[in-house]
Amino acid sequence: MKLPHSYYNPLSLAGTVISGFALVLIVLSFLFSVIFDAGSSYLGLFTYILLPVILIMGLLLIPIGMYRAVKRAKRLNEPVSTRWLVIDFNDPRYRNAAAIFVIGTVVFMLITAVGSYEAYHYTESVEFCGQVCHNVMKPEYITYMNSSHARVACVECHVGQGANWYVKSKLSGLYQVYAVVADNYPRPILTPISDLRPAKETCEECHWPEKFYTPRMQFERHFLSDSANTQWDIQLLIKTNSQHSANNLVEGIHWHINPNVRIEYIAEDESREVLPWVRSVNLATGDTMVYEDSWAPLDSATIAAAKPRVMDCMDCHNRPSHNYLLPQQFVDVAMASGNIPFLPEIKRVAMGILKDPYPTEDAALSVIKTEISKFYQGNYPGIPAASVDKAIAGVSDGFRRNVFPEMKASWDVYSDHIGHVEYNGCFRCHNDTHMSSTNDKITRDCNACHTILKQGRPGEEEFSGGSEPLPFKHPVDIDEVWKESLCTDCHRYLYL
Repeated sequence: MKLPHSYYNPLSLAGTVISGFALVLIVLSFLFSVIFDAGSSYLGLFTYILLPVILIMGLLLIPIGMYRAVKRAKRLNEPVSTRWLVIDFNDPRYRNAAAIFVIGTVVFMLITAVGSYEAYHYTESVEFCGQVCHNVMKPEYITYMNSSHARVACVECHVGQGANWYVKSKLSGLYQVYAVVADNYPRPILTPISDLRPAKETCEECHWPEKFYTPRMQFERHFLSDSANTQWDIQLLIKTNSQHSANNLVEGIHWHINPNVRIEYIAEDESREVLPWVRSVNLATGDTMVYEDSWAPLDSATIAAAKPRVMDCMDCHNRPSHNYLLPQQFVDVAMASGNIPFLPEIKRVAMGILKDPYPTEDAALSVIKTEISKFYQGNYPGIPAASVDKAIAGVSDGFRRNVFPEMKASWDVYSDHIGHVEYNGCFRCHNDTHMSSTNDKITRDCNACHTILKQGRPGEEEFSGGSEPLPFKHPVDIDEVWKESLCTDCHRYLYL
């Protein structure tokens, strides 16, 4: 098949070979993934993103080579036609070129349509978000897969619906690709607090605030760091909503997002860990109450210059899909499930190992194995090796799921604002130091948010009679210290 003389040059021929080779690979990889229903994040990356770019680059080389050939022929006075706008279909060369162009354009447009559709869905997939840049996104991907939102695609929360946010996320993604290639991304990855869409545009696509359930039961099992790994159970009634669903958000924890109430605050910094100024507005009556932290109030100039944020779901549920459990949490869970066997002092031994930072995951796993083995060989030689190995595996698995030394990602850098034991969460406001001008306080009463129905060691539990909640009893006798300080003073750093 003859084509114009200008086509027969090294650059155009190379472009043809490159684009043809890329096209064959795209078709083969696409058929492979469809027929065998197999593939990986990297196969999708090559099929829908990298290979199409190579295909287009090869196609561009063809006219560039022809243009250069014409210029060269013109400079050397060679007999090559330079009249690009003249197409003579009586000449078979032009008929062939036109047929190839038309057929090629149709095929290319079809491939482009399918490829663009697949590329769109692939870049919106969980595997693309979590596995393509494996080392960078490993902490986020693993904690996401262990969360209650593991069946919700990443883009449902991080992008949401609408073209504007899609384009915005892809532009942001271009910089992120550059950061990965240049190896100048932050470690740990920063939480995109200010860049997230409002909860009404993401969370409330599934969750319906006006239809929250009434209070729910919560059962927790903890183990103390003594020789017997003493078990301590506590059962709570969490007051997520009003006692009766007909009253909806009139009371309970979710009162904060009652449509008739607006809660605003000024944070000390972008992390929103410290909230020294809070304002409550009753939209029905117009009553307004301002509470300021009496221990560390903001000065008037800072308050005047600040723009208060209206509280929404994300101010408490700030880690709905990427939960980094503290060592005492994931060890308790593993012991309760049986993944860590009930060996003497295993909780204390595990806490002693996990309190230290490690440079790499391999280094941590090595220390876990060495220290647990050495402890039981030296102190309890009669314990079967299989039980010790199971304890090592359980502690190691908990570490791999929650601590990522290479990315400096762990519970210590990602605070969870739900609750108040390991992080200040609720106590950012409900700490007895936020006072109004009339000396009213934001309550710190435990029973405002939950009621204790049962607590204690198995067989020695205290039970609520139903009409009155149980007063909290600390598992370890620390007198009244727990009433005078925050839970995090001990639970976040001392691993009780």
